[in-house]
Amino acid sequence: MAQTLPSIVSGEGGLTRYLEEIRRFPMLQPEEEYMLAKRYHEHGDTNAAHRLVTSHLRLVAKIAMGYRGYGLPIGEVISEGNVGLMQAVKKFEPERGFRLATYAMWWIKASIQEYILRSWSLVKMGTTANQKRLFFNLRKVKGKIQALDEGDLKPDQIKEIATRLNVSEEEVISMNRRLSGDASLNAPIRATEGESGEWQDWLVDDHESQEDMLAEQDELESRRRMLENAMDVLNEREKRIFLARRLSEDPLTLEELSGEFDISRERVRQIEVRAFEKVQEAVQASAREQARAALPGAAEAAAM
Repeated sequence: MAQTLPSIVSGEGGLTRYLEEIRRFPMLQPEEEYMLAKRYHEHGDTNAAHRLVTSHLRLVAKIAMGYRGYGLPIGEVISEGNVGLMQAVKKFEPERGFRLATYAMWWIKASIQEYILRSWSLVKMGTTANQKRLFFNLRKVKGKIQALDEGDLKPDQIKEIATRLNVSEEEVISMNRRLSGDASLNAPIRATEGESGEWQDWLVDDHESQEDMLAEQDELESRRRMLENAMDVLNEREKRIFLARRLSEDPLTLEELSGEFDISRERVRQIEVRAFEKVQEAVQASAREQARAALPGAAEAAAM
């Protein structure tokens, strides 16, 4: 970026100063965000990229605070989230009609989660979606079923967790032992500024949490790809109207689009409806294809 980002000095005072500093960066209006993204991608304007990043640092901090229960320095978690934000700015395509925050949040969360997995350094930790979901879900599920005792889980607890998370009982046992280690649930942890507590305080979280994030991210990414592919069936006018009316955070009116294309408002409405039907049909066809591919024996049948 053209300028360096604010740095987080270790300690509670450093985090407080950082949070105060990033609040000084102004939020961007949709039009301003769009023009900055265009300037960066079309002309390599690093000052524009820097403004896009700094205007979203508060989003990173907010997301990072949801990962306080893993015993890692919150400053480092925020820094990893900032890396994900910068990657999102590089990949962001403003022409698609989405706001940067909607797109960036998944990059931020993915970057933070990868950092957490690396930091825990789990021996033979798998990389499948189910194993990652188990890692981030285990504490929450244990809290829900009141499995708060130290040591190994009871057989009925193991079975219930395996069923809830769609993993094997052996994976539950192994992951629980790795995460438990020698630490006591009553061991003190430093959370965030002005807060303290014990490990057991973080076992249950009623707020929207990160435990289901990987599975949700995979699903949303799949839907996003299907939508992008489905939009290929539209011509340029249909695509413009569909984006402006159905996918924009601040949809345009029929009157505005009728003036842009020099057609009647009723004609704009007809094009919008038809475009939606075409995209819907394409998405449904893609979903059916994915479902067929996921059926046991699909690969063998396709090869015959």
